[in-house]
Amino acid sequence: MQVSRNTYIAVIAVTAAATFGITTLMMNVRERKDEARQTHFEIAKLDESVIEPAEWGKNFPRQYDGYKRTTDIERTRFGGSEAFSRLEKDPRLKRIFAGYAFSVDFREERGHAFTLKDQDETERVKQRPQPGSCLHCHASLIGAYRKLGDGDVLKGFDKMNAMPYAEARKLVTHPIGCIDCHDPATMQLRVTRPGFLAGIKAFKKTQGLENYDPNKAATRQEMRSFVCGQCHVEYYFAGPGKTVTYPWAKGLKVEEIESYYDEVGFSDWKHAETGAPVLKAQHPEFEMWNQGIHARSGVSCADCHMPYTRQGAIKISDHHVRSPLLNVERACLVCHAFPAAEMKARAEAIQDRNAKLLDRAENALIGLLDDVKTARAAGATDQQLEAALKLQRKAQFRADFVNAENSMGFHAPQEAARILGEAIDYARQGQLAISRRK
Repeated sequence: MQVSRNTYIAVIAVTAAATFGITTLMMNVRERKDEARQTHFEIAKLDESVIEPAEWGKNFPRQYDGYKRTTDIERTRFGGSEAFSRLEKDPRLKRIFAGYAFSVDFREERGHAFTLKDQDETERVKQRPQPGSCLHCHASLIGAYRKLGDGDVLKGFDKMNAMPYAEARKLVTHPIGCIDCHDPATMQLRVTRPGFLAGIKAFKKTQGLENYDPNKAATRQEMRSFVCGQCHVEYYFAGPGKTVTYPWAKGLKVEEIESYYDEVGFSDWKHAETGAPVLKAQHPEFEMWNQGIHARSGVSCADCHMPYTRQGAIKISDHHVRSPLLNVERACLVCHAFPAAEMKARAEAIQDRNAKLLDRAENALIGLLDDVKTARAAGATDQQLEAALKLQRKAQFRADFVNAENSMGFHAPQEAARILGEAIDYARQGQLAISRRK
């Protein structure tokens, strides 16, 4: 059977089109592979002296674009990145922190790009003298440490801690940036904060590991949490040198940290209404995360707060660090096979239950404060109130530990509920101690 001329032409055309398509696809695949190999651009020379994030951005524009977006202000139901006054939202905190700087100004934290600006502007710094230790987690200061210590970071760390805040502030120019988490030569993640290095060493010793150094011993996945844990932690300023210290020598749980403080005899201040020597929790996200299911499952901080994203053929961590609830599709659905709306609703249900427990804990604490004031007005002595004031310290630290921890219970829901249950119990025990005093 003869094949028509038109059939020949059609076969040739289809073959040509298929060849062109396959060739184009192969060229695209080749281009994508080349693109994936070229992960950054050597435009700026980076070393330990380069603090300015924009300089790093010349070599890593994708990551820098995300970092710049940490200036975005967007709230979740229980937090976010808008610097609203937590004292106005919850006036009970003024009494809970009576006599301490947090009764003057307590705002919701904003993104990394604001870490230095917000510290400069808080009334806690303006109205109450603060040490240079505050900059440990608010600025890019490794260069300043080296300069102060003549090349020795630890010596510089000690010198800056002991300085008045205003004097130390002159030595730094940028908020948290690239150099704080990355080695400029290799781009490997690293821990740069002396407070964390000493704290994790003390904690690992409780697990039988001597002289632990995360920069040598930690896996990459562990480092994706450790670089965050450098600053998102509980800490205090120890001794006359105001050394930034993480109280982990007995463990990371709230009662282990409390036991450490009791042993060293530390209190943040004496409560203005009761005279109790009390503690102020900072922002113990690392400690609380360690008690939760995500930590036990090997999920790092960065997996949720800096989830991987693809730009062309390149896979990077999203440096727009923010609440996973503002990015559910990439932060949660990689592991959880449920609709985004359901995942968000689950998280908010946890936070809602936590908020209600926290509300009860604060009410119980206020009730204890009221009873102490009434007892003092009736002539109760310090000796008669000693038991109640010790219970106030316990109740207050636990309620504040959960309130100051920025996940509103999500990082470890059962642990947060346990802590708040104890806070309520200790506050009520304090009230009973007053009523039974002799």
